[in-house]
Amino acid sequence: MGNSMEYYLSKGFDEKMAAYYASGRKKILAVEPNPNFTLTLHFDNGESRSLDMRSTLQKGTVFEPFMQYDNFKRVYVDDCNCVAWDIDPNVDSDEVWSNKVDLCPDCCYVDSIPI
Repeated sequence: MGNSMEYYLSKGFDEKMAAYYASGRKKILAVEPNPNFTLTLHFDNGESRSLDMRSTLQKGTVFEPFMQYDNFKRVYVDDCNCVAWDIDPNVDSDEVWSNKVDLCPDCCYVDSIPI
């Protein structure tokens, strides 16, 4: 069993993240891209949530290539249950790690809203 919310707060976690960890970590089972640059995430606890990526997709960041919907919709769940994109879809990101951009499932859950 995990630790209490108070435990995580004492370690410097903010309230949202402390509540998340105290309730138990979740795995992303599936991801669906939406034309409005949101992601529909399906978690192992049965929840579906929406993650708005518009503020993350900025010029000059690793997310810049995914400002184009054709690239954005190549999103997938990797073997670590992270939301991920390959910068170049012709390069194997398991062999060239710098080709992959990913988001951890913990932040995806906390930063998303239930649908």
